[in-house]
Amino acid sequence: MKIVGLTGGIGSGKSTVARVFQILNTPVFDSDSVAKRAYFDDLIRHEVIAFAGEEVYIGQDLQREVLATKVFNNADLLARLNALIHPWVADQWTKWLKAQTHPYVIREAAILLESGSHSDCDEIVLVSAPESLRIQRVMRRDGITDSHIQQRMSNQWTDDQRRPFVSHELVNDERRLIVPEVIQLHETWMKFFN
Repeated sequence: MKIVGLTGGIGSGKSTVARVFQILNTPVFDSDSVAKRAYFDDLIRHEVIAFAGEEVYIGQDLQREVLATKVFNNADLLARLNALIHPWVADQWTKWLKAQTHPYVIREAAILLESGSHSDCDEIVLVSAPESLRIQRVMRRDGITDSHIQQRMSNQWTDDQRRPFVSHELVNDERRLIVPEVIQLHETWMKFFN
């Protein structure tokens, strides 16, 4: 089975591309969604509270914006958080992968390259978009300010940093049709990965 890494910065549209692959019956491991589940793990919740403060949870509910404000302003806290979450996600990935039988699977992650998770990928697809468009999308989607979005972007690699590692780039600038490009990749991989 082949592994295709799917990455792109916040607001690039990688989740949309992942949904197209799912419609084509390709299994997709959504690392970002799995990472959100990690915060419900008792050990992780305890550790996050220990270094980020009790205010990051109200009862069992993670206060995402409170945590984001703390970690995206403090490189040490962000590193500690990543050291907790990344191994948990990697463990979930391993379990999920063992259950798959399709000729190829998609491993979707915003920080696929930054985290080193790309090392087991046979192909890597970058979904890119102009920064101004990405900011507009995230502002509409999440209702957060431009400065919050740029702060998050500053903790991710730029598309220029990603490009040396990628096999394919899908430009999601709302001027090109991205779905036919995804279908073409899928058809190619179904031929060559079988």
